[in-house]
Amino acid sequence: MRRTLQSCGLAIWLALLPLAGMAQTASTGDEAQPVPADDGGIERTDDPLWYFEMQARLNLSENRLVSDTRRSERIALWYDRRDYAPIWIKHGKATNGAKKVIFALLNAHEDGLLPAEYEADLLFPKLQKDGEAGLADFEVSLSYAVTLYGQHLRRGRVSPNEVNRELVLYPEEIAADVLLQQIADADDPLEALIGFAPNTDRYERLKNHLKHLFVVRAAGGWTQVPGGKALKPEMTDPRVAALRQRLIESKDLLPNTHTGDVYDGALVIALEQFQTRTGLEPDGVIGPATLEQLNATIDERIRQVELNLERRRWMQADFGDTYVFVNLADQVVKFVVDEKTIHAAVTQVGKPYHRTPVFTDEMEYLEFNPYWNVPYSIATKEYLPKLKANSYALQYQNIRPLINGRVVNPGNVPWRSYSRANFPVRLRQDSGPKNALGRVKFMFPNRFNIYLHDTPSKSNFKKASRFFSHGCIRVENPMKMAEVILGTQGMSRAEIDAIVNSGKRRIVKLENPLPVHLVYLTAWVNKDGSVHYRRDVYGRDGILDKALAIQQPLR
Repeated sequence: MRRTLQSCGLAIWLALLPLAGMAQTASTGDEAQPVPADDGGIERTDDPLWYFEMQARLNLSENRLVSDTRRSERIALWYDRRDYAPIWIKHGKATNGAKKVIFALLNAHEDGLLPAEYEADLLFPKLQKDGEAGLADFEVSLSYAVTLYGQHLRRGRVSPNEVNRELVLYPEEIAADVLLQQIADADDPLEALIGFAPNTDRYERLKNHLKHLFVVRAAGGWTQVPGGKALKPEMTDPRVAALRQRLIESKDLLPNTHTGDVYDGALVIALEQFQTRTGLEPDGVIGPATLEQLNATIDERIRQVELNLERRRWMQADFGDTYVFVNLADQVVKFVVDEKTIHAAVTQVGKPYHRTPVFTDEMEYLEFNPYWNVPYSIATKEYLPKLKANSYALQYQNIRPLINGRVVNPGNVPWRSYSRANFPVRLRQDSGPKNALGRVKFMFPNRFNIYLHDTPSKSNFKKASRFFSHGCIRVENPMKMAEVILGTQGMSRAEIDAIVNSGKRRIVKLENPLPVHLVYLTAWVNKDGSVHYRRDVYGRDGILDKALAIQQPLR
């Protein structure tokens, strides 16, 4: 149905006329043709006032949501291409789809986002406006809010690499006009809008946990466990009642399964489960570290989950049919096939001052009985001082010096004349049981020279916190890892063992490159519903929190 808007008078026409420059006008004298309204929007008719009102509001530079010039230009050009046919207005009022979308904006906190950033609270009053100016203002305001919200769902509120150069991630962007077109083409605008969020169970599980935390906060939060000396199994202590209640609240302990003031039985088992979920040694002892996790406030946990929802939005939704996944905060590696974890192992990752970066690459080959080419930084910072004191200091580690590609006698090298700025020697460790890379390394060539590998330092795998390396990722039971990876191309464990036992260096190429995702997640929910938190050892939660705070709305 065609609908002719009431005239606002010649004065408005003349005032708005200069704004027509950015759109195609009927300058030829031909009669303007109505534009199909895409399932019910107002059609542009011979009355041009709607047309100019839309232009006016698309150029309102004082609107904070229009501060992104590229986005505002995309939106304006998109409306221009469709001759300003609206998508949120039908028969002179907001569509039901528009109302549902506004409600979603008001509940953006459920995704860890800020409703105020989309000025959601200002959109409801605009529903009451009528006439060309009011309708145009509502249409434009909602489109600006929706494009910002949709872009945030698709790629996050901040760019990871701009926040922290250790995060080499470049989330997929979606242009504002493309986003609006997808919404305009959809039968349900709300369904199209929420479809820009990561379409993964991993994201949904964490989002649902955030909703649960909001309920806990509304109920007053968690019970706090009083401090004091370490509480060990079989001890009697008045704090047991508070501990019991706290573990019931976190669903680690079923109600009515423990009574009294003795810390024993089901309560100890529940505490060990809590320790496992928070990345602690499950020893059943409540010392300072465990007490800190027990007494983390509900607001702290909510923020931790919000930060990790942001990280999830940075990640590509499709990791691949087969891939390797390493959570640096958890210090665990997984080999996943069709969303099923085929193999998992604990790892050792970079020390806090040798932080392992976050990035995605492809594993290309495995190297058995590898050499270790000592990184320049380690050679000059750690080994050169030892060599200046004793030319043969590294001989017991089977580390040989090479100059111009040839092995030389360490006693003939003038070590004292070299410095970190002038070091022409390459240090290489022979293959063997003492090799820092162990018997195998998993190579996905990258500019950081980061890879997965075996290690002779096995004892560290038994520790709950395993931040020990110079940045590379040491894998427990690497031969099992090699077995499951190479098993996909028909190589047996017996063949792998034969290569290792030969003692000779050998490279086995993968028939199909294997995606490797190095991530940093300090909160997640497993398929079994268990909720996990990890300490922010690298300080990346803090960096992200500050970056997001800067982006908060001005009012």
